[in-house]
Order: sequence, then structure tokens, then C-alpha cells
Amino acid sequence: MEISARNQLAGIVQSIKTGAVMAEIVVNVDAGTVAAVITDSSREHLNLAEGDQVKVIIKATEVMIAK
Repeated sequence: MEISARNQLAGIVQSIKTGAVMAEIVVNVDAGTVAAVITDSSREHLNLAEGDQVKVIIKATEVMIAK
């Protein structure tokens, strides 16, 4: 699948917490971990499981840094 987003991090699913509507997916990437919240139906559609190799794709109009 080709996608225009340039911020793509390859990683492995570390954990999945499912709820009635949403699921939290934690992915190990080279720099650490990234957590994503997606609909539980999307998790089912992707058939995500711990240990799966995935890509984390970050597409944002703003990135903020605070100190």
C-alpha cells in the first residue's frame, strides 16, 4: 500500500487494550514506544495482535514542542 504520509515508523505491537468502542495499541519502535487510540472495529478489521509487525503513520497539521 502506498501512502503520502512521510512520518512512518516500523515497529512491533507490544500491547492492546480493548474497550467497548476504542482500543489502545502500543507499538515498540526504534526510538521507544508509540501509543495510538483507534476504534475497536478498526482493530478487528486489521486483525491486530501482540507481536504483529506494523507501521505507525503520523499525519498531523501541527507538531508542538514545549519546554
